[in-house]
Amino acid sequence: MIKIKNINTFIKLLFIFLIGVLAVECKSDTKNSQEVTEHNEQAQVLDTFAFSSNPVKVPEQEVHTLEIGNKAPDFNLPGTDGKYHSLSDYDSAKVLAVIFTCNHCPTAQAYEERIKSITSDYKDKSVQVIAISPNSPLGLLPEELGYSDLGDTYEDMVIRDKDMDFNFPYLYDGDNQKVSLAYGPAATPHTFVFDEERTLQYVGRIDDTEKPGTTNGEDLRNALDKVLADEEIEEPVTKTFGCSTKWGWKTKNREKIDAEWAEREVTLKESSTDEIKELIANDSEKLRLINVWATWCAPCRIEYPEFVTIQRMFGARDFEFVSISADKLSKKESALDFLESTNSAVENHIAVNDDKYALIEAIDSEWNGALPYTMLIEPGGSVVWRYQGEVDFLELKKTIVEHPMMGRVY
Repeated sequence: MIKIKNINTFIKLLFIFLIGVLAVECKSDTKNSQEVTEHNEQAQVLDTFAFSSNPVKVPEQEVHTLEIGNKAPDFNLPGTDGKYHSLSDYDSAKVLAVIFTCNHCPTAQAYEERIKSITSDYKDKSVQVIAISPNSPLGLLPEELGYSDLGDTYEDMVIRDKDMDFNFPYLYDGDNQKVSLAYGPAATPHTFVFDEERTLQYVGRIDDTEKPGTTNGEDLRNALDKVLADEEIEEPVTKTFGCSTKWGWKTKNREKIDAEWAEREVTLKESSTDEIKELIANDSEKLRLINVWATWCAPCRIEYPEFVTIQRMFGARDFEFVSISADKLSKKESALDFLESTNSAVENHIAVNDDKYALIEAIDSEWNGALPYTMLIEPGGSVVWRYQGEVDFLELKKTIVEHPMMGRVY
């Protein structure tokens, strides 16, 4: 212990100590205050972006694609970055490339990396690339999603942007499609290149080969180079191959297909333990998704309709969904009633043996018996994905579409 003989010295030392403590606290408070301020500013940005998607039916009309020499129509659209974007926001760019694209289309997905590459290569050349999704979610059928894990909603666009780390603005026009109707994209992707006066100089394809890795966006790059050099583009208009734009008046087709699916016969096959084992062995040539469920299992009933949607999405490809009811055979009628209510027009099974532990071992020795239980099985019986409990369907769809037997592009 330090002995202080002089009281005045003690007071001085105490004063210096208190000043030091206050200085440290002040510095800490300043840092905390800065962190709170930054947090509040971020919260204010999110609060000011009060956008909630609300796609509506659009009256059927003739769509005209912009012609060379036309001016760029104005827009004010929500982006996946949580901000609104207008044409005037990019006044400083000498060249503006507006590319109409989307999440679900295999052709559009095939060009995503090329669009990123072009954006990166021209970012220091006064070129601004903007992507707009023109599709109405109302006009999109589950059967059109066979090459994607996502639809074309704004919320799905945010996910795709994050998954792909887009380096360009990705804007949503699916609510009323006013901007898309003004530009007139025939398909996704469809590119429009404007000069400094925002006069259209090129409209058409990105390049002439869809398969990734074979081309590098030569048509678009040539157009950008020519406009930057104030030179004439030899072929300013090209055809564009891709998925047709999903206009908001195509809802009648969706209603028709939904009605046709609802009219399909739903059956429930009584299957022995050995037959269940054969399902798991998967001697087919398809990727097989199996869901084990029961009528008394509330989570099973809640999530089950999404499995039917997955069948509609991927059923035209090398994929099939099979359901296995864990209900007692005496409850077959109740199980069938539920399947009919969900339009489960797939291969449905119910075990004839009420021995649930025999059923568990027949399905998967790694399964402890809790419902629901889901497995994704390759031809030959190799389980590539299994999950006990309520499924994360985004994860499941991504697992399916990215399997080597499937894929996102043709």
